[in-house]
Amino acid sequence: MRIDKFLKVSRILKRRTVSKELALNDRIEINGKVVKPSHKVKVDDIVSITFGNRKVVVKVLDIGDVKRKEEAKDSYEIISDEFIKD
Repeated sequence: MRIDKFLKVSRILKRRTVSKELALNDRIEINGKVVKPSHKVKVDDIVSITFGNRKVVVKVLDIGDVKRKEEAKDSYEIISDEFIKD
C-alpha cells in the first residue's frame, strides 16, 4: 500500500492530500529515508511524520484496508509523539 493511502486509511492523517503534500515536502520518512507519496509501506516499517512542530513516529502493524475507526488503531503502534523546539 502507498504511504499516502496508509496514513489516510489508518487515520493517522485525515486526508490523503495532506499526506501526499507532506511527502512531497520531505516530511515523511520510512526506516530513516525520506520517501515520496507513492512509496510502498510494509508491515514492521517505522514511519516518521513531521508536521508543524510535531513529530510522530509509528510502527506499521497491518496494511489492510481499514474501514472502522476502532480497527484503524490496530494498523499501527505509536512509538513516539513529540513537539519539536525551534
